[in-house]
Amino acid sequence: MKVTFGLNNVHIAPLDLSTNTYGTIFALPGAVNLSIDAEGEESNFAADNNAKYFSRYSNNGYSGSLEVALFNEDFLTEILGQIKDRNGALIENINATNTPFALMFEVDGDVEHRRTVFYNVSASRPSVEASTTEESIEVQTESVDITCGGHPTTGDVKASLLSTDTGYSTFFDSVYQKTV
Repeated sequence: MKVTFGLNNVHIAPLDLSTNTYGTIFALPGAVNLSIDAEGEESNFAADNNAKYFSRYSNNGYSGSLEVALFNEDFLTEILGQIKDRNGALIENINATNTPFALMFEVDGDVEHRRTVFYNVSASRPSVEASTTEESIEVQTESVDITCGGHPTTGDVKASLLSTDTGYSTFFDSVYQKTV
């Protein structure tokens, strides 16, 4: 793969921290942008007049944002803890707790398609934004801030598969787990 483009096929799997297992996977359509940066710091040890006699970077996961056309009801209820009442209204309560999740997605490329999973993701609530329609329609999107850490038992942060790899065709059936 020489270049990447085309974010699509975003899927979410809630992570149950009491059992460290994933719940039912659901699609999150309308992917617009995923922007995440590696987190970590360099640690240096000086010896023999060398400031970097020993140097190592820590892996503190990733942080960034996920932008979609509109967060669906599954994401709002399963991940953000909103409740749907008998009238069909989605209720956000100040005492709701967010559920961590696996974030699975595909990125197209010039030759290969790459599917990636981040194993332990947490998300903020989306901001609300709307504007009036003027001469043309300007679509408003929603985004959440996300942090991606290691799985509570394995420590795995992410995995990626190319279309030629084993497990690619069943990638969205269950959260990919490494084979040793």
